[in-house]
Amino acid sequence: MWPKSAINKMWPLLAVDGMWSSVSLGSFCGTLVLGLILWKLAWFFYRYSYFYRAAIRTQTIGPVHPVMGNLNLFLFQIKEIPDYFELIQNKVQKTRTRTYVTWITSLNHYFGVCHPETAKLLLKSSEPKPKGVGQGYRSFIPWLGDGLLLSEGAKWERNRKLLTPAFHFDILKSYVTTYNEVADILVDKLAQAAKAEKSIEIYEPVRLATLDTMLRCSLSYEDNVQQKGDTHPYVRAVGRLTQLCLERTVKPWLFLDWMFLLSPQGREFSRLINHVHTFADTIIEERRSEMGNESPTTKKRLDFLEILLYSRDDQGRGLSDSDIRAEVDTFLFEGHDTTASAITWALYCCAKYPEEQEKIYNELTSLSDNTNCMSWESMKNFHYMNLFLKETMRMYSPVPMIGRRLTKPVQMDGVLYPKDSVFEINISAMHHHPDIFPDHMEFRPERFLDTNGKDNDPYSFVPFSAGPRNCIGQNFAMNEQRVFIARIIQRFRIRLDPEHETKVFPEAVTRPQFGVKVILEERDPASGFR
Repeated sequence: MWPKSAINKMWPLLAVDGMWSSVSLGSFCGTLVLGLILWKLAWFFYRYSYFYRAAIRTQTIGPVHPVMGNLNLFLFQIKEIPDYFELIQNKVQKTRTRTYVTWITSLNHYFGVCHPETAKLLLKSSEPKPKGVGQGYRSFIPWLGDGLLLSEGAKWERNRKLLTPAFHFDILKSYVTTYNEVADILVDKLAQAAKAEKSIEIYEPVRLATLDTMLRCSLSYEDNVQQKGDTHPYVRAVGRLTQLCLERTVKPWLFLDWMFLLSPQGREFSRLINHVHTFADTIIEERRSEMGNESPTTKKRLDFLEILLYSRDDQGRGLSDSDIRAEVDTFLFEGHDTTASAITWALYCCAKYPEEQEKIYNELTSLSDNTNCMSWESMKNFHYMNLFLKETMRMYSPVPMIGRRLTKPVQMDGVLYPKDSVFEINISAMHHHPDIFPDHMEFRPERFLDTNGKDNDPYSFVPFSAGPRNCIGQNFAMNEQRVFIARIIQRFRIRLDPEHETKVFPEAVTRPQFGVKVILEERDPASGFR
């Protein structure tokens, strides 16, 4: 050991040397941090230059402030999602643009496409949904998890493959009985309301009926949803969660997760999320215990949940509990609101265009065999009904907009859009683009006859999206629409309430802001289907 006297003599030198070592280390760390910050800033501005070059060559939705971008529109003009759709629709009609850009401050660009020629470049790919800060789908992640709507890459491909059997022809055919059972309740409710000889609001009862259908077909769950209405806690929770997710997308101060969760809306959102997840978990666990060691071959019909529980990939692996819940939540959310929108607007068009209503009714009576039920064979023989439903979904797109994020650069209309660009595919604006549908405000089901539509781009009408990420349940939804519309038109003659204004309100789905009020008159009960 060193002698104590020697240590005492060396200590001042050691202390000074240690001090300089500390100073040197601190300077090195500071330089490293500063260098990292400068490198990050350089990389940011390098990447930003690519987005900026694309943005300045794209039609903007309004005047652009050099710093604020279009933020002034969101602060003073765009108070709700429908205001944003109206702004874009007006811009498309005036400029006939095929692409546009929204600047949320000068640093954030959101591109949009509203023409088949530009939309198909995104729809033909399997590009993922945008889920970054401030992007539309992010709000839904805590609710819908990593289900088919939001997942991407290998997981999306695997789950899409596993879920496809749930929508096989034979499975869909077996659901027709359920559609009719749900329609029985809906028609009886409408008949009771019609006895008062006053106008009745139809959007809410139709929405409850489509949710009833989804719960029965996907979970074999029956709990008098239509009778309980908005008093049913799950119904209330789903409706409110949708509103909260959408409100967040137009309030930049709620984009950050921690700011949203600290807000009153965020606290309510968390409480409702716990409720819907508990609801789904309880049903899943009950079904799993009921199945035991049952084989799927012993059952006459599998519902959606059973198909999820039995599914296995090529390696024999099934879906995890969180995966199953995410798919159940996604199916319930996507499957009832969008279909309710389509059915409600179809009934609205029946009432608004009585000559179209009579064409549908005449087609139904020509298929009648004096039964009160809609059969699979009846739906196969529909012709004008199909044209009518397509034109309704063109006029009032059930899902007005979807999103994509580029995983590689894409050349579009002479502009190179860089990787990670966020795009919205504006289905509503595309269905009303003056270059594709010059008479876009005219209701003409005949436009979808093969002879009339042969020159149209197949991507000009995409109510269920298109390409590899199209809606997996579109045939399920179309069959449900056919049954509900047929059953209601067979029973009632529908007229609009002249004292009620129906206002189109596009959000996650295109719904009527104040509902749709109609006057129902009973028809001859002798007509039916075969």
